[in-house]
Amino acid sequence: GRICQLASLGNIITRAGVHLGGNIDYSGDSFDSYPNGLAALFGPDSVPDRGTVQIFCFIGLLELFVMKDIAGTGNEFVGDFRNGY
Repeated sequence: GRICQLASLGNIITRAGVHLGGNIDYSGDSFDSYPNGLAALFGPDSVPDRGTVQIFCFIGLLELFVMKDIAGTGNEFVGDFRNGY
């Protein structure tokens, strides 16, 4: 659920024209030089494959090691991540 919510919000924000400042890589490509939506993942102007893999690996690490239920920390329901992060 939370991954879909973040993806939807990110799509809305970027389609509104709000992009991060600076460059996405050392070759000087800026964040706003990439298209919005699925075109950012597929197509001629898409984010490079290594960048996409890095994003998915980072999300996987967060899911496995940071965003987890820890017994005894006040979790009232499944998905309540009151574990200090």
